[in-house]
Amino acid sequence: MEDFLPSGLLEACVVVGPSNDKLKEVYQSLPQVNGAPLPMLDPVVLEVNAPPFVTKGNISEPGVGSLKRTQRRCSFIKKKKDRPLIDTGKTKEEPQEDVSIPKDLDLVALPQLCFPGGLQVTQEQREEQFHFLVFTDVFGNQSHGVVLQYYRPIQEGMLYQNGHRSSKKSPPLYAAYGICVISKYPYYNALKDSLSSLLGQLKICQRTDMEEQVKEFSAKLALVPIPPPGQLHVMFTLHPLTVVLPSREDKNHPVIDLDLHLPFLCFKSRELLQIITSILTEQRLVFFSSDWAKLTLIAECFMLYIRPLRWQHPLVPILSRQMLDFVMAPTAFLMGCHLNYYEEVAIETDGLILINIDEGTVSSSGCHDVDIPEVPQAAAQCFKRRRKGLQLHYDLEMVHQGMRTDMNELRMQRRHWQHRLNRDIQNITLELIVNMFRDVNDHLNYKHRVFNTNEFLRTREPGNQPFYKTVLETHIFHSFLKDRLNGKMDSFTRMELSTRTQVQKWRAFVDSSRRPTVKQMALKNGCSENSPSKGLGMSHPNLGDESHLSVPTLTSPTKIIPETSLNIPDRPVKIFKLPSFPPPLNYPYVCHYFGDLVLQLNKAISAIPPDDSLLLARYFYVRGLINMQRSKRLEALSDFQNLYKTDIEIFPGEVVKTLVDSLQTEEKAQAEKRSELKWLIGQVKNNDKSEHVESDDHVKKFELPKTAMSLEEFVKCTQEADIVRDVATTQRLFEALTAGVFKLGPRSPSWLQGEQKQIDPEMFRVFYTFWKETEAEAQDVHLPVEVVELLDSSECVYKLSSSVKTSYGVGKIAMTQKRLFLLTTGRPRYVEITKFGDIEEVKISAAPFLLLRIPSLKIKNKLKKEIFEANLKSECELWNLMVMEMWAGKIMADNHKDPQYVQQALTNVLLMDAVVGCLQTQKAVLAASKLAYYDKLRHEVPMIIPKPTAETLKHKINPFQNMSTSQSVDVLLYTPGQLTVSASDLDGNPKLWCALSCGKVVVFDAVSWSLLQNCIHLGDCRLNCMMGLDLEQVWVGSQDSVIYIINTRSMLCHKQLTEHRGEVTDITLEKLSHRFSADGTVIVWDVPSLKVKRQFHLTCDRLQSIQVFSHTLWCGARDCVMELKQNGDVLRKISLLDDVKSTATAFNRVTLLMETKQIWTSFTDSAELCIWDCTDPTNPPNRVTLPNCSGVTCMIRVKDQVWIGCISGGSGRSKVVGKIFILDSETLVVEKELEAHEDCVQTLYSAEDRYVLSGSASLDGKIAIWRVD
Repeated sequence: MEDFLPSGLLEACVVVGPSNDKLKEVYQSLPQVNGAPLPMLDPVVLEVNAPPFVTKGNISEPGVGSLKRTQRRCSFIKKKKDRPLIDTGKTKEEPQEDVSIPKDLDLVALPQLCFPGGLQVTQEQREEQFHFLVFTDVFGNQSHGVVLQYYRPIQEGMLYQNGHRSSKKSPPLYAAYGICVISKYPYYNALKDSLSSLLGQLKICQRTDMEEQVKEFSAKLALVPIPPPGQLHVMFTLHPLTVVLPSREDKNHPVIDLDLHLPFLCFKSRELLQIITSILTEQRLVFFSSDWAKLTLIAECFMLYIRPLRWQHPLVPILSRQMLDFVMAPTAFLMGCHLNYYEEVAIETDGLILINIDEGTVSSSGCHDVDIPEVPQAAAQCFKRRRKGLQLHYDLEMVHQGMRTDMNELRMQRRHWQHRLNRDIQNITLELIVNMFRDVNDHLNYKHRVFNTNEFLRTREPGNQPFYKTVLETHIFHSFLKDRLNGKMDSFTRMELSTRTQVQKWRAFVDSSRRPTVKQMALKNGCSENSPSKGLGMSHPNLGDESHLSVPTLTSPTKIIPETSLNIPDRPVKIFKLPSFPPPLNYPYVCHYFGDLVLQLNKAISAIPPDDSLLLARYFYVRGLINMQRSKRLEALSDFQNLYKTDIEIFPGEVVKTLVDSLQTEEKAQAEKRSELKWLIGQVKNNDKSEHVESDDHVKKFELPKTAMSLEEFVKCTQEADIVRDVATTQRLFEALTAGVFKLGPRSPSWLQGEQKQIDPEMFRVFYTFWKETEAEAQDVHLPVEVVELLDSSECVYKLSSSVKTSYGVGKIAMTQKRLFLLTTGRPRYVEITKFGDIEEVKISAAPFLLLRIPSLKIKNKLKKEIFEANLKSECELWNLMVMEMWAGKIMADNHKDPQYVQQALTNVLLMDAVVGCLQTQKAVLAASKLAYYDKLRHEVPMIIPKPTAETLKHKINPFQNMSTSQSVDVLLYTPGQLTVSASDLDGNPKLWCALSCGKVVVFDAVSWSLLQNCIHLGDCRLNCMMGLDLEQVWVGSQDSVIYIINTRSMLCHKQLTEHRGEVTDITLEKLSHRFSADGTVIVWDVPSLKVKRQFHLTCDRLQSIQVFSHTLWCGARDCVMELKQNGDVLRKISLLDDVKSTATAFNRVTLLMETKQIWTSFTDSAELCIWDCTDPTNPPNRVTLPNCSGVTCMIRVKDQVWIGCISGGSGRSKVVGKIFILDSETLVVEKELEAHEDCVQTLYSAEDRYVLSGSASLDGKIAIWRVD
């Protein structure tokens, strides 16, 4: 067997008990005891059994290749005199053995942990007991143990006194022995069941057989493979019990093989939340119980409750009497003691959180109570409501069912019930964690890995501040932040995304400013205890309505706990039963066992339908492990290679690396002949090299700058502060702040001297403070219900003027992203001034007042006759700037059908307000005018959109809206919706898939155009093509020669096809899927099984596209266009014309219109198109030259039209570079010329012939949606 194998279920099995010498001393002292309790003994290690148990040896010789003994005691050298007492007079000489102990196993403290209450010889038989252990090494790696304590009689006939057999009859003695099974995985129930099976055999066996029984038991457990993450469980039989090993839910989850409801039976909700808070705030916790078994199980349950957060400190759930001084450690820890030590621990040490499991109480030690902060109220109330719905009692659940007559069936029924309950508890506790930390993502800057602690705390409710102030300083939270910044798609992220409200989704990707929406204002004003008196009307809530309990004070605009159902569907589970263990555990029988196991796996694999690839992957994984056991290394590599096609998420990288390193010379030569294994070995070696590059894993807290900042430093600082992400806007802000302070001269401050301008740290502090104060003021705006009802639910009040006199009355002017309205004084009422799209003119005037003329702002609405006028006095110029910018942004948004213009204009307006508030000089407004980007653009560049463009353009979206710089849109894909799913299933909506630069994919809901998935990373190379299959998969071809397969429900890439050796440039689908690479290789795949049906190679210059028509393939290369048979034979070939070669060097794009028997081709750096007759390509083609075009970039067929994306130099002051020409396929006439993008059109895609989607290069980076006539 291989020495480098990943451990199976068993890491070691250790027998602990009293030594012979100590037992003799106890027996000899019996006459002096006279009824007093027998003395306590020190337990010692009697035997250690660890894999490997079977050695190959020379199997032709009898007795060779048998079970390998690994016995140790104390010094781990077994000697005759150290054997435990046995109940027969026969003795057997054995040579010394010296076999190394597993390197990760520390046996020094193990005897005390196996007998934490001490080892005592008794005069009566006692019941066996179980308890559980957790071992943690210096690197934080854990092992888990289950201990069986049982008693064996010591017969007087085997005891000697002074070297002679005692003639005096003595009372019977019983010695306690402990058998500890240690595993790297927390299979508490499974190991307890296994030891229960062993116990039945130990009770009836002789002492001489006990050693062999334990060895055989250990060897059997070592043969049990650990199931991979997913839905495949492993089952094996140890007579009379059937034992099940549940798998992990996914690679980020631990194994759960214990009863998660135990703490719910021991503690009330208040105490549960106190314990969870104590763990999250990294207190020093000590659990107490009179039952040793409860300590570890309860502690482990709480470790699972806080997932995905992880305890970072010592975890010692069981302390023996000799270890009690551990609780005096000054750092955070979680430990457990017997209830007998409660008073002693409480008196000796201050500042401990004492948790009495038996009484269900939580208290603190010492003179002063430990201040445990309260869980945030909304999260706590939600948790308490969820708990009430749990069904915690098995007997009550099953009272209506009859009793099963088969013990294993009864155990399976109970296991299923426990599994469902565990899942419900996991969902409830995960929801608690999500509700606590839902807003963390809003305060992270992913580019610079910054968490804005102060801003996060500022947006918390006052009553929740103590909790968050403490938690944010812990190692637990720091590790949690790392996972968020690394984009980890774990259970927290999935639940947080799935429970977002529509408003939260909209705000998360559209508006970075933190203002409450009108809907949130209504909820806020509905909570009387949280509504400060502002003189505005507000209603009182119905205190009996439970729904109000989940709505916190809206100091954070996203702080809403949605009332959603947690009925998360349970994934179906498949149980794979191992064959019966071989009776004599020697090498030939074990080999036969593995052979039977592989046959069983082969049978299971052949029975799985091809579309159930996730289950298939689990069987491949297990078979790979077994093939490693059999030394079938190439077969094992092949099994692991199959994971790329079934589920790459469970690929065991470290195991495969070790396997590759162990290949023999002959095996390496064989692997070189198999392309898939050769590729896998190359990948392993490349990954090994890349691992030496250290990744950036730090987390930085945002701090205000302490030195003057250059432009580059200022951009970084504003991004870290989450003020603005866009670099161009930040540069304009820099210019505004530097221009508004001083005019450069010889007496200018040192930080303004020289060629490079700089921002003084004090100025940035003032600016930042004003920015945050403005945000805070927006939180305190309270609108009456009658005003709220007149606004859209997604509107936010961004700016509120001081009370001014207007032509509509006295009041405050309020600005939202859509309109201006007046909030009158006295009893507030709503008077609409104008929507930004309805403005006709804005200007500053002077209103007479006595002998003065007061600056006023006049706004003319094209739908109203009267002109609105407001005496804004000193605010007039700033309001004029802001209204003009919002007006220009609205015009741009309407012209370009892109709402992002309004959001950007709004950002400019908020920055203007902050600049004026920061500078407080006469030139402040002039400086702020540098941020009026769209207003300047409206005057500098004609904003007239050509009529064909305006009529055809439906909408524009920004795929890089959550990134700091624009990205190139390389590929687009539209996948239709599903009419058969429930209304609550987001997968029912159509989706827009967008491949951006460097292997990123973002996904939009094609109904609301909201971002569903931000950045699915598929390698680091450019993505060339995408194709949707069966509404459940999206296939993506990449420059790195890999085809990535994305699951449309999980939004994860679980599969990769790696057979290509060149850049994958196109994918097409008929009955079978065809994919080809730039090197001319065409591979035909069977889609359900992902098996290669056939492949062939074409001789051409860079294969670029492939299309299927009437059972033939049309392939476009740089030097030719070919029609092929399905087997790759060339039927017809079109080459570059001689006269074309003078102006173009290669074919660029090829589009088939077989209904009209046309082949459309374009050429590199040429505006000319050639349309060929596909029935006779030898005929001269029709030619079309596109006007104002310097090159064709993409081309698709839509109905009877051909849409062509081009690059154009533009004309005059127009910024349009990317154009789309629409040609009639019959007349070859240009029907429309669309001004599409400010950079070249990279890609076009037809959405069901109703819309056409276009994506542009990085200078523009937008996606346009066009109507099809």
